[in-house]
Amino acid sequence: MPALAADFVQRKVDLIATGNVAAALALKSATATIPIVVVAGDLVEDGVVASLARPGGNLTGISMMFTELVPKRLELLSELVPGASMIALLVNPNNPHAAGIIRAAQEAARVRGVQLLILKGGTENEIDAAFDALLQKQAGALLVGHDSFFFARTDQFVASASRHAVPAIYPQREFVAAGGLISYGTSVPAAYRQAGIYAGRILKGEKPHDLPVQQPTEFELIVNLKTARALGLTVPPSILARADEVIE
Repeated sequence: MPALAADFVQRKVDLIATGNVAAALALKSATATIPIVVVAGDLVEDGVVASLARPGGNLTGISMMFTELVPKRLELLSELVPGASMIALLVNPNNPHAAGIIRAAQEAARVRGVQLLILKGGTENEIDAAFDALLQKQAGALLVGHDSFFFARTDQFVASASRHAVPAIYPQREFVAAGGLISYGTSVPAAYRQAGIYAGRILKGEKPHDLPVQQPTEFELIVNLKTARALGLTVPPSILARADEVIE
């Protein structure tokens, strides 16, 4: 990543856009003058910017609220599977946001009055083992944490959830499009449109440090009714009414 950042600097590009925290940090180290627009997790916690209101330096962008949406996902899952007295949370221990995701889920579980089983999976085998542990502990549903490693294994998650008949909520619509039950998360296209607007403003002369880091304004709730029927679940009208897309 540092080599790629150095190459961009050497080419004297007018602006750099990235959707990766590691790339943003490498670019930040490589240049203090080329404007950088970032679409990623928590830009403050990750050390990309000083604050949302005053990012400082040559970086700004969109902070994707990966941790902040965890309570809403647990709420939706509890509403969809009201009989689940224990909900499992699966996180990747290699994700720098794992601790924050766990804390958010623990508080949300306390508020909802359900037990939380924390499972960790940083490899394909560990993901399989997590599903086995979930069944052994008799957790009634699964909340999948936001993680790029998990996203790259969408088919594995959907297949395992189907094979073990586990109701699961995911952070991105792609899981549901592949056969998963339900997802709730930031609209990625909308976030990148926001970033594109910022890039245009910067190229017209505005400075990154004058543009506050934005948070997403559009969120997507996707439900797969075919999967719900296969699991023997009836999706409540309250969820269907709020859904942005229902897959039959």
